[in-house]
Amino acid sequence: RELEEVKLKNFLGASDIRPADDKEIYDATGVPSGYLGPIGSRIRLLADQEVTTLVNFTVGASEKNFHLQNVNHERDFKAQEIDDFRRLTKADPCPACGSSIRLVEGIEVGHIFKLGTSYSESMHAYYQDREGNERPLVMGCYGIGVSRVVAAAIEQNHDDNGIIFPAPLAPYPVTVLNLALSDPEVSGAAEKIYEELNNSGIETFIDDRDERPGIKFKDADLLGFPLRITVGKRFKENSMVEVCGRANGTTEEVGIEDVVSHVTAKLAT
Repeated sequence: RELEEVKLKNFLGASDIRPADDKEIYDATGVPSGYLGPIGSRIRLLADQEVTTLVNFTVGASEKNFHLQNVNHERDFKAQEIDDFRRLTKADPCPACGSSIRLVEGIEVGHIFKLGTSYSESMHAYYQDREGNERPLVMGCYGIGVSRVVAAAIEQNHDDNGIIFPAPLAPYPVTVLNLALSDPEVSGAAEKIYEELNNSGIETFIDDRDERPGIKFKDADLLGFPLRITVGKRFKENSMVEVCGRANGTTEEVGIEDVVSHVTAKLAT
């Protein structure tokens, strides 16, 4: 069994806990680490609920190189406090209903805090119970970590090329790549698309750096823009631009007059 440190920390009401090192164990008990046992111990003993059901188990003898066998709780020692301290595994039954459990990973993005009555008492915030007695409100609060939400989204939405932002979380849902800065017609089209998208309420980024196309494509993937609009020399041939989705990599050619409606529809799905 493994100790679930979060359970122990909550039980103790501690802000942080850590395992004692070998020196700390010896200084506190006079016993080398690895041999400390509960029998005859003068330190505070906490035990997991499962310990009370075990029969004839082995513990340290509180003496170097020795252990004790056939030990039983209550008969040989008694823990001062018993609670659920062990880490749950997929082999364990559900503690509530006894059914099998499935372990999944989660990401903490917010907290709920119980504040108790200290604030309500100072603010004289009371209510009347059924007997008509005034009682202070038991207060709580919650908070969502904005930066944690972004980090969680990136952790779940990325590939080898970089971030794949969900559109609602993207700093800019769209980036426009100008691949022909020296061409006035291409640059004018890129600027037109950039301005029309922003004017329609779609926050848009334009990459008009004097860099090679490959660098611009790599940076767009790295930063995770949900949609990439590429305006290159081919625009002069057919007045079409390339719209590429970051999540699925699908590419479509769209006429410049249809870009705003096309992008709006894409971001809505």
